[in-house]
This record gives sequence, C-alpha cells and structure tokens, in this order.
Amino acid sequence: MNGSLSQQPPQETDVVVVGAGQAGLSSAYHLHRTGFAPGPGFVVLDHAPGPGGAWQFRWPSLTFDKVHGLHALPGMELTGVDPRRPSAEVVAEYFAAYEEAFGLRVRRPVDVRAVREGEGGRLRVESPQGNWSARALINATGTWDRPFWPRYPGQENFRGRQLHTAQYAGPEEFAGLRVVVVGGGASGTQHLMEIAPYAAETTWVTRRPPVFREGPFDQESGRAAVALVEERVREGLPPASVVSVTGLPVTDAVRRARAEGVLDRRPMFAHVVPDGVEWADGSRVAADVLLWATGFRAALDHLAPLRLRGPGGGIEMAGTRAAADPRIHLVGYGPSASTIGANRAGRTAVREIRQLLGRDLARAAG
Repeated sequence: MNGSLSQQPPQETDVVVVGAGQAGLSSAYHLHRTGFAPGPGFVVLDHAPGPGGAWQFRWPSLTFDKVHGLHALPGMELTGVDPRRPSAEVVAEYFAAYEEAFGLRVRRPVDVRAVREGEGGRLRVESPQGNWSARALINATGTWDRPFWPRYPGQENFRGRQLHTAQYAGPEEFAGLRVVVVGGGASGTQHLMEIAPYAAETTWVTRRPPVFREGPFDQESGRAAVALVEERVREGLPPASVVSVTGLPVTDAVRRARAEGVLDRRPMFAHVVPDGVEWADGSRVAADVLLWATGFRAALDHLAPLRLRGPGGGIEMAGTRAAADPRIHLVGYGPSASTIGANRAGRTAVREIRQLLGRDLARAAG
C-alpha cells in the first residue's frame, strides 16, 4: 500500500511543515493565523506516533519541575500543571490540545524521506505515506532522531552495556551497577543526580570543564547566547546548542550533588577497556555501564537532495532561511533551538514565506 501511495501524483499545497514539535506547531499557528488554510495552504507532517514532539519520548523520571525553560506555544498558555507529573505526559497533552484548538490537522505518522526539486519551481516532499508538492517548506525536525555517539578506541570491546540519553528510561535499571556518565550538558547532570542513589558507583566524564551558572538568566544573557549560536550558522558551520553557551543553571539539587561529590568531574578518558575506561596516564575506572549523554545532531538527511550544506559542514543561514534557497526555512535549528526561540523563528519564517509567495504570484500575473 505504501508503495502505491508513493506513486500517486503529489498533493499540492503552498507550504509543507515537517515536524510537529514546538517549532513546527509554532510555524503552523502563524501560517493559519495569517491566512493559510489547512490543506491547500499548508500541511504539517509528523513522523511521531502522537502529539508531543520529542518530549513524548523523554524518560518518566523527567518530571515537569525538572524541565528548564519550556516556553508556551503562541496563543495558548500551559497552566495548572502538577509539577510532579512526567514531562512527556504534560507536553503530549498540551500539544494535542493545541493542535485541536487551532485546527492544525497534523498528519501522522508520516516519515518524510526526501525533499527534492519538483516541477515548475516547486518542492517535492516524499514519504512512504504519500508525496506533496509545495512552494515553500518549513523544516522543524529537531534533533531527537539523531543521537550523537562519539567514537573512542576499544569501545566495541566493552563487555558491559552502552546506551545514549535517547534510550534512557530512568535510574532504577542501574541499581547496584558502576556507571560512567559521559557528557557535560543538562542531560548528563540530570542522569548523574538520578542514578547516584541507585548505583554502586558513578563517574562523571566530560571533554571540557562544565560551566555552572549562578543567578538568573536574563534577557540580555539570552540574546548574547543566541548571538553566538547564530554566528556559527550564518557562516555555514554546524550549530552549537544554546545550552553549550549558556552554562548549567545551579539549582538546590545541583548544590546538593556537588556537596556530595556526585558532580565531581573527571577529564575525558583515552580509551574504553573491556571492563571500564582508561586515561592516558594508565589510571582506570571499572564500569558496568557507559551512558553517553553526548547530545544530538540536527535531523536534516531528508534535505540532502537539495544540496544545502556548505563546505563548513552546516547549512549557511540568513535568519531562519537557508541562504542557498529562499523556499527553505529551518525553525528549531541553531539559534532557534530553544523553545522561546522556536516561537519567534516560526513567526519570522512565515512572514518571509508570505513575502516570497506574494512576489511569485505577482511575477506570474505579470
């Protein structure tokens, strides 16, 4: 059946939005609000089984009170949340209510495999569930589908278990085990603090010394952090995460973990050995588990036929727009990867797409 669907003529629409997380829903909201009708005006394609974006896959122990900086979607606040509920449940319910309230008609599961040149200057969006022909595309696929696994000598010979943050289900499964957590971001610190009471021993390893940030994170700090990320994508380099330039917020839980020695960081090891890890000076730590909290990369493989990547390895950006193709906007990429950034970027992308399509119509009429 999927094969016959993919052979059918593409469905025409003005704008395809790929992804229905924070960035995709924000973009769809602004499209609808400014006159694009669901169906002929825009379609939202999401490969997840249900609403919630990447949040629906987060581990159950990540309760809502542990989430840093989830910003409300435009036009609908998130209120009355029990902070002890899993964030996966809270956000999935919120996104589902949002899609319903604004009539966004998200189509799922639709797995977009490729975006390529179509006919008449349009884009062809291909999936096993069908194809679409669009005049512009907003890519909002995020990073969750591309966990980054670094490679270290001896890794393939480790006799214990290796897993990534994307596979983490909670701390109970590490009871009585010796765990090495690799990564200096928010996920790494959260994993350590959760696992430590259960594990026989934990070791924290990072490439660079972690930077902890005391005090409030004000608007000026936020703008400075986003500017650093934006500079990279403007030059066509792969984006750094916003968190990497903001530092880790110091909470009461972080203070306790530091006092108890849970967050005593060691530099990156040189190799993995069958029963643990080893540093260049010959020192070793025995381990049953290596937990790679090493982040994610942008999920952009489906855009490869458009050849947007530059020699720097990233896509050169002009705001939310791909510099090489004004039809393509990336929302939730680089500086708009934070939740508040995604909201603003969705509005910006829609404004530019309206201008582009208006110019195209005027040119066709002339």
